[in-house]
Amino acid sequence: MDSKQAELFKVLGVESRIRIIELLKQKGALGVNEIAEALGITPSAVSQHLKVLKYAGLVRSERKGYWIPYEIAPEALENCKDLLSQVCTCGCKGTGQARQAQIDKAEDKLTLLRRYEQELKKELKKIRDQIAQADKE
Repeated sequence: MDSKQAELFKVLGVESRIRIIELLKQKGALGVNEIAEALGITPSAVSQHLKVLKYAGLVRSERKGYWIPYEIAPEALENCKDLLSQVCTCGCKGTGQARQAQIDKAEDKLTLLRRYEQELKKELKKIRDQIAQADKE
């Protein structure tokens, strides 16, 4: 792992930055004040976090008059996913295989499987909501 990759983990090690990324993923491009209001933190704190996220290449912005909307840089998040797959020790490589290994080792397989089913249902609902939203546009 090189220093740039280590720096990326430091950037993502701050809860507010993760919350900003999640918000931008859900809502799309937003300005500093909109992010601050949604997260309940000051606009100056949001600006500082966005500065770090932008420097790390995780978000991007383009001035539109007086408004500067920030959005996720999808290619950067894909790179993060790839990096995590390289350092992850579970062996899943994003395939779900590790979950099967966890199920095989579990004493209470039924409870674990039901929990996993609920996680998958939530994920499927998110995807269906995104499809519905895209259909409206």
